[in-house]
Formats: sequence, structure tokens, C-alpha cells
Amino acid sequence: MAYTAEADPLCYPGTAVLRNLLDIDDPDLLDEAELALFLTRADEPFPTGAFDVRHYLSLHRHLFQDVYAWAGEIRAIRIGKDGNWFCYPEYIASELERIFTELGSADALRHMTAAEFAGHVGHFLAELNAVHPFREGNGRTQLTFLAMLAEHAGFTFDEEMLDQDRVMHAMIESFSGDETLLISLVQDIIA
Repeated sequence: MAYTAEADPLCYPGTAVLRNLLDIDDPDLLDEAELALFLTRADEPFPTGAFDVRHYLSLHRHLFQDVYAWAGEIRAIRIGKDGNWFCYPEYIASELERIFTELGSADALRHMTAAEFAGHVGHFLAELNAVHPFREGNGRTQLTFLAMLAEHAGFTFDEEMLDQDRVMHAMIESFSGDETLLISLVQDIIA
């Protein structure tokens, strides 16, 4: 699904295709290359950190470093999908600090039941999705971070539960204020 955006200096002139290190200006070819390179980086060890904002930004950098020079950097333009705008860029840094503070210590997640973890982290993911800090790659970074949080907390992460339609529907509903489907998804992923 294409983003709605202001005039974007990160795109090739006259297109909605993001400038990239591969210099691909065809959107379908870029999607293919981006996915292949993402999957390659996703098979490598992830950056270590304190499960904070800095760690999250470094994870995005790791996953998309082969495609975008700005990987790991907070976006500078306003973007949205289907008429809904994500957090305006001037508030992204403070909103990230707020939601990562609310997430709390990753070590505290180890003491939660699966249901508590799903509720707490489901809410975190809903907030993180509403902020949408990157120009591209938000969903994949969110789900990768979820896998890291689950593993750190001692839960399994069942990738088979990551049906794209279910994930998208849960994220859309959470953006509208109903986190039920997202929390249920997290519960199913870690069960």
C-alpha cells in the first residue's frame, strides 16, 4: 500500500519511488530488491542494545542499510495511509522517548505472563505504529523488534502466525483505537 506524503526530497523527481543505494527507479523492482536485502540482513545477528530508542533506530539501520542511505534515521516529512496521518516529524523524537519509557525495562518483561506481555507489548506496538518513525520499513522493523522482545522475555516467536492480512488489519484497528486484535496477535505469536 503506497504512502501519502508531502513533496518528498527522498523520492526520485516526479515519482513516489524512494531514492536508494541501488539506484532502482522502478517501484516493483525496488520492492523485490528491498525484500531480498531485508531478508538477508534479518538472517544476521541483530544489533544489541537496551531495547530503547537508540536500539530501535540501530535495528532499522541494520535491516535497511543496503537499500537506503537514511536507514535508521527519523523521517523528516509527513506521511500517511488511507487518509490517516502518522505522527508529524516534529514530534517523532519526543513520542519515541515517551513510548519507549512506557515500555520500560526489557528485563521487566521477563516477569510477565504471556497475557501481560501481549497486552503491554501490543499497546507499545500500537503506539509505535502510530508514530511510524521511518520513511519506509516501519512494519518489518516493528515485527523484528517484537521478536527480539519476545525472545528476551523468554517467549517463543511463532513466525507462522504472521499472516500479512491479519497483521495489517490488527495495525489498522489499533490505529483507530482498538488494540484487541493486535494484542490477540501478539498472544498467538508468543504462545
